[in-house]
Amino acid sequence: MDVTTRARIRAGDQQAFAELFDEFAKAVYNHAYRLTGDWSAAEDVVSLTFLEAWRLRERIEPDGGSLRPWLLGVATNVTRNMRRAARRHQEAMARMPRADPVPDFADELIGRVADAQRLADVRAAFARLRRHEQDVLSLCAGAGLDYAEAAEALGIPVGTVRSRLSRARKKLELAAAARQVRGDRGTAVRSVKESTP
Repeated sequence: MDVTTRARIRAGDQQAFAELFDEFAKAVYNHAYRLTGDWSAAEDVVSLTFLEAWRLRERIEPDGGSLRPWLLGVATNVTRNMRRAARRHQEAMARMPRADPVPDFADELIGRVADAQRLADVRAAFARLRRHEQDVLSLCAGAGLDYAEAAEALGIPVGTVRSRLSRARKKLELAAAARQVRGDRGTAVRSVKESTP
C-alpha cells in the first residue's frame, strides 16, 4: 500500500478505507477462521476487525509496507477479546441459579380447551332442563344436599326431589350419549351424576 493511500486512510478517507477492506477482507476472514474454527465467528471477527481498524486508523505508520500484518494483528486481538468475553459470559451464566425447566404447556392447554368444551356442553344440557329439575340438580349435585335437605330447601316432598333428580340425570345421560357419538366420553356429566346422592 503506497504512502498516499496510507495518508488518506489516516485522514479518514472512506473511499481509501473501502479499498483497504476490499484488498484484505478475505485474508482477515481466513485468518479469523483459522483462529476460531467457526465460519460465523470468523464473520464477526472480520466486522469487528475493520471497525477497530477504523477506530485506530491514526496509528497507521505514514510510511511502510502492506497493512496486511497490522490488520491480522488487529484480528488476532479482536479474536482474543471475543474469547475472553465469551468465557466471562459462560462463567457468569454458571454462577446464575439454575432455573427450573419450563414445562411444556401444550398438553395442559389442550386439556383446558377440552375441559372448556365439556363445560360448555354441560351448561347447554343443564340449560335444556326444566327449571325445577335445574333447582334439584343444583342443590343435590352442586351444593351437596341430600334428598331431605333439598326437599326442605325447595318446600317439596322428598319423593318429588327423587323423581325430578332422576329425570334430570336421564336427560343429562342422553346429552352425554349424544356427545359420546361426537367422540367425547361425557366425563363432565358422569362426574355430576356420581356426585349426586
